[in-house]
Amino acid sequence: MVFPMVFLKIMDWVVYQILANSCYRAARKMRSYGFFLRNSSLKTSQQYPFFPSVTKCCLEGRGSQTLVCDIDGALIKDMQTVGRSVLPKFYLENINLQVYNIWGSTGSRVVFTSVPRVMVEGFLKEFLSANHVIGTELQTVGQYFTGFPSGCGLLVKSRALKEFFGEKKPDIGLGSSTLHDHHFISMCKENYVVTEEDSKSSPSSLMTRDKYPKPLVFHDGRLAFFPTPSATLAMFLWLPLGIFLAIYRICIGIFLPYKMASLLGIWSGIDIKLKGEDINYHSESGNKRKGVLYVCSHRTLLDPVFLCTTLGRSLTAVTYSLSKTSEIIAPIRTVRLTRDRKKDGETMQRLLSEGDLVVCPEGTTCREPYLLRFSSLFAELADEIVPVAMYTHVSMFYGTTASGLKCLDPIFFLMNPRPSYHIHLLGKLPKELTCAGGRSCCEVANCIQRQLADTLGFECTTLTRRDKYMMLAGNEGMVQNK
Repeated sequence: MVFPMVFLKIMDWVVYQILANSCYRAARKMRSYGFFLRNSSLKTSQQYPFFPSVTKCCLEGRGSQTLVCDIDGALIKDMQTVGRSVLPKFYLENINLQVYNIWGSTGSRVVFTSVPRVMVEGFLKEFLSANHVIGTELQTVGQYFTGFPSGCGLLVKSRALKEFFGEKKPDIGLGSSTLHDHHFISMCKENYVVTEEDSKSSPSSLMTRDKYPKPLVFHDGRLAFFPTPSATLAMFLWLPLGIFLAIYRICIGIFLPYKMASLLGIWSGIDIKLKGEDINYHSESGNKRKGVLYVCSHRTLLDPVFLCTTLGRSLTAVTYSLSKTSEIIAPIRTVRLTRDRKKDGETMQRLLSEGDLVVCPEGTTCREPYLLRFSSLFAELADEIVPVAMYTHVSMFYGTTASGLKCLDPIFFLMNPRPSYHIHLLGKLPKELTCAGGRSCCEVANCIQRQLADTLGFECTTLTRRDKYMMLAGNEGMVQNK
């Protein structure tokens, strides 16, 4: 009995460490503290350690009328960071469009919820423009949450509504079909009930990306799926095989020739597709050959690796913040940039004189169909530029993170059952569109960004690496040399 228990403890610790911003990590904390809310929207009083029913989160109202609403369920994540960087993706993907259409015409919006306020306030105010959020307050000790409700206990919505509005009745109330919510919404002039059938949103009732109240450009967390109990169980059952598969895929990438690595990678389940032809664009003038600069959209740290593998030849990749672990296991040559424009320019000029070079001018990855602002440095250094559109798809784990362990990014990507990498070579950029043709470096960078966005069906933005990390992690995203 000792060995199984020790093994389980070790596995518990490993999963706790690697699944940054995951439901498992917080669920274990919440379980330890004894804080699991009861989901009043379910017919049985079962523990519900997942996300609130966001189909009931969309509030209703008209014109300048005042609207109130409740959200039932339990959130289990590391408080403020996750409420801002992880959960909005899941909320937005499960918003009931029909209810939200009415919400959009409201004036003042007040949300009452038994869920910890810290877990929903950021999303409700930033994405749904809620005026006030009244929820369960959590007990704190110093700078830490204990996980227990504060002295007032779980929020009683009807009591909170009366305390907030006094004798004044809100215009519209929205709640679930439970007895408690009936009492809550009966205190409003008009009331609407969201039933269990309404909550089980059909595809036609879900909000599509183009209707989001605010574009979702950045989000964090490792899980690429909505963590229902069955999906989470499937993940843990897959985890041992996924780890083995990731190690296998890394080994064939490091030790085998490109063609064989590509063949065995496809055999292991990786979906690799290459579109466009790779032509050796080398300058014919002068005695010294200058390399080709491949400019890629940035989806994961593996972009240069998959480009080399599909082309079947070695390229040098320049990176900004790359962990030492990633540098060690990289099967291609990587050179770190300093973010000093002059020094980086000299470094890239030297590398181009030695051979072909890969650069991702966004400076960081983006999971959603958006391209961040392109740095214009590369446009000053090369006239032979080949834009490369990168597209990836995962079903279980994201291979990027802003707040987790970056050295595990490639491993998580390769742990997916069938990760996809589609690469599209757009061909050499015409001379008249380069700096040699009279264009400024900014014009060249913007032109390539638009080309890649049109090819991928993405949208161009002016957001930068700093914007991403300040939003998701509260820092500028620098990786220390360790």
